[in-house]
Amino acid sequence: MKILGIDPGYDRVGIAIIEDGTLLHSECFETSSKDSFHIRLRSVGEHIHKIIKNYSPDIMAIESLFITKNQKTAMKVAEARGVISYEACLKDIPIYEYSPPQIKVAVTGHGGSDKAQVIKMIPLLIKMKTLVALDDEYDAIAVALTCQAHIKKISTFGDSS
Repeated sequence: MKILGIDPGYDRVGIAIIEDGTLLHSECFETSSKDSFHIRLRSVGEHIHKIIKNYSPDIMAIESLFITKNQKTAMKVAEARGVISYEACLKDIPIYEYSPPQIKVAVTGHGGSDKAQVIKMIPLLIKMKTLVALDDEYDAIAVALTCQAHIKKISTFGDSS
């Protein structure tokens, strides 16, 4: 099963494709700060469309919105999440959402883990040809791994939600 993991944003979007315990692709897609917000959203949508077309994921996993002190930024990230989800819906790709604590528990076993602990665990959980450079990529991989663990749990024990 191919899982598209997304760390959403409008400035930077972490993207990962995993399958059978192997990282097939990861990147941090960046939009230009010189472009208007709406053009940046279009760029995000076009890039996600291309990723879906090239990799044909079975599932998309996306980090749920974490409300920060900056409400303006949170609203813009919410709009980017909408564009990203729309692209998955166009191809009838099921979408799973995970909160930051759920992702930390799945990757490290503890919901209070910091980013360094998550990054340290990822290469132990998945085969990677090269190390990833940016946090956004690691976040996307962590989201995809969370979904993989969730799907395995459901298929092994039945849906317990």
